[in-house]
Amino acid sequence: MTAYQDFETYVAQINDLCCVNNLLMWDDQTHKPAGGTETRGHQIKTISEIAQERFTDPKMMRLIESAEKETQGESPDSPRVRALQQTRSAYEIVARIPLALVGEFSAHKTQMQLVWQEARAKDDFNLYAPHLEKMVEIKKKYAEAIGYQAHPYDALLLRYEPDMTAALLKTLFEDLKKGLLPIIQRANNQDKPRNDFLHREYPVELQKKFASEVVQRFGYDMNRGNIGVAPHPFEISFTRNDVRITTRFDPHFINMALFGLFHESGHGMYEQGADPSITRSALTTDFLGMYGVAGVSYGLHESQSRLWENIVGRSLPFWRHYYPSLQATFPQALQDVTLDEFYRAINRVEPSPIRVEADEVTYNFHIMLRVEVEMAMLDGSLKVKDLPEFWREKMISYLGYSPKNNREGALQDIHWASGDYGSFPCYTIGNVMSAQFMEAARKQIPDLNSQIESAEFTPLRSWLTENIYRHGRTFSPHELMVRATGKPLSTDAYLSYIQNKFEDLYPSK
Repeated sequence: MTAYQDFETYVAQINDLCCVNNLLMWDDQTHKPAGGTETRGHQIKTISEIAQERFTDPKMMRLIESAEKETQGESPDSPRVRALQQTRSAYEIVARIPLALVGEFSAHKTQMQLVWQEARAKDDFNLYAPHLEKMVEIKKKYAEAIGYQAHPYDALLLRYEPDMTAALLKTLFEDLKKGLLPIIQRANNQDKPRNDFLHREYPVELQKKFASEVVQRFGYDMNRGNIGVAPHPFEISFTRNDVRITTRFDPHFINMALFGLFHESGHGMYEQGADPSITRSALTTDFLGMYGVAGVSYGLHESQSRLWENIVGRSLPFWRHYYPSLQATFPQALQDVTLDEFYRAINRVEPSPIRVEADEVTYNFHIMLRVEVEMAMLDGSLKVKDLPEFWREKMISYLGYSPKNNREGALQDIHWASGDYGSFPCYTIGNVMSAQFMEAARKQIPDLNSQIESAEFTPLRSWLTENIYRHGRTFSPHELMVRATGKPLSTDAYLSYIQNKFEDLYPSK
């Protein structure tokens, strides 16, 4: 075999281990009996450690160096050159992190997740606080080991959004605040559209049938995927040929499963759309997180779920086509509800305490708050003991809402107990990216609205596949954005989309 083939074979085995781990995690969230929790934890830990040991083995660098010599002179954009660059970069980052620190993190993460569950159930922040303090110290050590120039957050962002920094995030957030706060204030000063009918009787099997048909029409391939049920919806892949999504159902609230499946199908189509030639390669492997995944960053992945859930799935053209079918599926719940009433209800702007239930306009403020907390804890300007009050003040400032308890506040998310510092901004980055991609797609597909109104999604999905999905991790998020849209990431398209949409729903006086 050639040097590159040796490298490719070794990476494929690591990818297999990552995908096996994904499969264990899928089953853990969907079918595993409660009694299997402890042993499943051991299994996931073992496979993760084996994959990481293979990746950090000196043999990996020898294979990279030999393959680099063989590929000298190839185009800088060739998949082989890019695969080697991606792998070397990840190897150099992981090699800086002491194994003792990795062990300390894993042990504390397992304990802290259990404490978080108890603290949240009891609404007891004091129980949680010392564990959060220790996790923050561990993450500071990670940042120091990886290295950074301006802010420790920059080091932690590398795993999730490699082109982003704390400084860039602050600029992006300021732009969003200026554009979004007036819409929230306008909506707060107007009568809220009725939404009582969203909480009527919606039989679960009919919900699943309707939503499944829609996401297959989007282009989610059920021959290479399936739909499961989980407490918290997610997508997970085991190569492009097996990409699974989940949702959760509430027989008295249709939005949860409906938009949950729209969202997860966007993630799923991204993974299914990777070019077959990069299957089991470095271009479909997240070496920093040890996952088999084609998406190049968390933000870019989120852009695809948000695009299909919100820009398509909450649009008026979409519901002009699908509302008669939805009404026919649930006649008792929707017989007295017009298309306009339904459209306004699913786009209702209303500040609320819970991030995952927030509307399009207020959602980003939930993310900004969490990112500001993470940055401040890492640079020492916010003490853990002061977090609940900081949270309360920010929620009042941004959304005019004061949390009733810590379950609505600093105990709301599991992310910090899981050690996922740096992941939160990807949700807002994804929102911003989704609009910029959609703006570019419209330029090449001028009649896109009429196609959506006809439930003809192939041109849009084809554009996304050509410009994003097929490349996997070949290009950085910045490169993909410039190649697809002609310009770097900007809030312009997103603010234009939001302002135009919600001017119609909440007009200026």
